[in-house]
Amino acid sequence: MSSKVKVTLILCVVLIITTITLTIRNKGVTLYNKTGDMTSIIMNEVEPYSTEYVYNSSMSSSAEQIILQEGVNGLDYTYDGITYTHLSDMTKQIIEVGTGKDGIYTGKLTGYGPDCPGCSSVGNVSCRTREGTNHSLINDGIYYKDTTYGSVRILAADNSAFPCGTVIKVNNGRLTEFYGIVLDTGSSMRNAWKSGNVWMDLAFPSQSDAAKGNATSSNTTFSVQRWGW
Repeated sequence: MSSKVKVTLILCVVLIITTITLTIRNKGVTLYNKTGDMTSIIMNEVEPYSTEYVYNSSMSSSAEQIILQEGVNGLDYTYDGITYTHLSDMTKQIIEVGTGKDGIYTGKLTGYGPDCPGCSSVGNVSCRTREGTNHSLINDGIYYKDTTYGSVRILAADNSAFPCGTVIKVNNGRLTEFYGIVLDTGSSMRNAWKSGNVWMDLAFPSQSDAAKGNATSSNTTFSVQRWGW
């Protein structure tokens, strides 16, 4: 019998660290036991990922932290303390944290459509988008695709209190909690703020849709995530 024994080891490792799962599949390592005694020590060594915090003053201090980059553990392999193989790199986690003005309010939410009295005939909202374009509720819809928060509903609010581009988590107790972005305004919202009250309007495809859209609530929680653009 040959004293040179070939052992092929296929590693399939699943590591769970807190809420992060690292899966490494089909990593092949070929080993040669030159002593022929079939006794070897095989070890996997995890390199825990580090976390970097990025602070953003335009985000409310009460906003949810945003994971900009998921952390992934690195993995190394050693055989008999001699043979070393680097299987995967560590990727640090990057988290964005808000340091701006706190912004949690309770107030009134209603709904409106582009065919509301006094609304633009082409359905344009009052704010320009981040891209500097006009957004039409008729042609472009009632959602806006934000670079950070994704597809968000369009809201009207007092722009002196909630600047254009402000992102808000809305819970009116009737609709599923959602993210909205302030891209419009109205005299009712501005007058309410002057009186010390918060009133926001949620955009719908039409006034009739707004009437049956379950938006109206006088006990709505508005949690600002980002102030303006």
